[in-house]
Amino acid sequence: MKSSEMKARATGVGVLLLRLLLLLHPALLAARSALSTPPPAGAQRRYTPDWPSLDSRPLPGWFDEAKFGVFLHWGVFSVPAWGSEWFWWHWKGEGRPQYQRFMSDNYPPGFSYADFGPQFTTRFFHPDSWADLFQAAGAKYVVLTTKHHEGYTNWPSPVSWNWNSVDVGPHRDLVGELGAAIRKRNIRYGLYHSLLEWFHPLYLLDKKNGFKTQHFVSAKTMPELYDLVNRYKPDLIWSDGEWESPDTYWNATYFLSWLYNDSPVKDVVVVNDRWGQNCSCHHGGYYNCQDKFKPKSLPDHKWEMCTSIDKYSWGYRRNMVMSDITTEFEIISELIQTVSLGGNYLLNVGPTKDGLIVPIFQERLLAVGKWLSINGEAIYASKPWRVQLENNMTSVWYTSKGSTVYAIFLNWPENGVLSLKSPITTSTTQIVMLGIQKDLKWSTDPVEGLLILLPQLPPSALPAEFAWTVKLTGVK
Repeated sequence: MKSSEMKARATGVGVLLLRLLLLLHPALLAARSALSTPPPAGAQRRYTPDWPSLDSRPLPGWFDEAKFGVFLHWGVFSVPAWGSEWFWWHWKGEGRPQYQRFMSDNYPPGFSYADFGPQFTTRFFHPDSWADLFQAAGAKYVVLTTKHHEGYTNWPSPVSWNWNSVDVGPHRDLVGELGAAIRKRNIRYGLYHSLLEWFHPLYLLDKKNGFKTQHFVSAKTMPELYDLVNRYKPDLIWSDGEWESPDTYWNATYFLSWLYNDSPVKDVVVVNDRWGQNCSCHHGGYYNCQDKFKPKSLPDHKWEMCTSIDKYSWGYRRNMVMSDITTEFEIISELIQTVSLGGNYLLNVGPTKDGLIVPIFQERLLAVGKWLSINGEAIYASKPWRVQLENNMTSVWYTSKGSTVYAIFLNWPENGVLSLKSPITTSTTQIVMLGIQKDLKWSTDPVEGLLILLPQLPPSALPAEFAWTVKLTGVK
């Protein structure tokens, strides 16, 4: 269906009927009723729809223990697969000349963004193959885009008629299929959801009204969020698209209070901080702060770094080249740094319109899995140590588990001796390298500190190509 036809329908009688139906949406009514009903004596604490209450909720423990997840940006933008997942906005919202040229060179006159929908076939999408790959990568959670800013939903959303993956394109419930495969492997399942839609008539109307009206929120955003939670019971909701308006426009606190109090995932669900233009790095569950956020020191709040293997796009691009691809060393170094500073590392790949994860992305994910198979003890369920970084010639990052300390060094010292100034040895100190069972010899020096004699092995015999972990017990 052409975009002009979609707009005509959206502004017609259908939407008015839809809005009337949504006033009686059972999830919305349940949430409002629950908030107005006092809890019985001795009941579990209930969260009220305000940030002081919501921010006081303890973060479910699984998220901090997970440390590493895989992000997936997949939608109709995967069809043109050019520029980035913001293709529609760059083409029609901004009118960038290079996007207009791309369309005139490759598509007939009058071709609309909606015409890409039927070409989003996902014909080679095998959810079990994806889940096997993510398991081999060592991912403990996976986050799939259910809807990006283009509005197309990867599940049969009841409020996205003829612009969803069951009505148009694959004719499949992509969110449901991947979720079933992921959960068979005991991996946590997260759902990305964009609050806004660039060109939805009701959103544009609210925007024109200075966000003093909430037609779009009532008719689209909130019904979709309630539907996703009730239908798929996600472990994580990765909210986005919040930057144009405050949380009060989105009714974010009311949704989160229902999520934490009465939803089917109230005890396990984790959310991020993108619930309004005033929320990032301040309110929500854990903090993203911004894309590819890298703090310089240990934050006082749980956080996550989201980044992409393709440096210039989150969605798949046919025109990417090797120099656009993050190296294995860069990825593993970022993972180590993130975890040392108390964060989780969410690494993105963009599948193709056919449902394939291209070999270079697979290679990068498998490299992370191979490294974690040796060094995961220092990553999963670890905590930041009292020192996070020794910025010497070897760049050492620390993590800990109880009294055990892990020193992960990125560069092999030329003399074969690792110098660490932060750990204080005791009479019970023992040191080993993960992947090599034999104890390492060590000594102390008043100036150099702890000196560890590393294994004298050829590079091919070492447990990893780069970033090695020394495990220290009996140190302070």
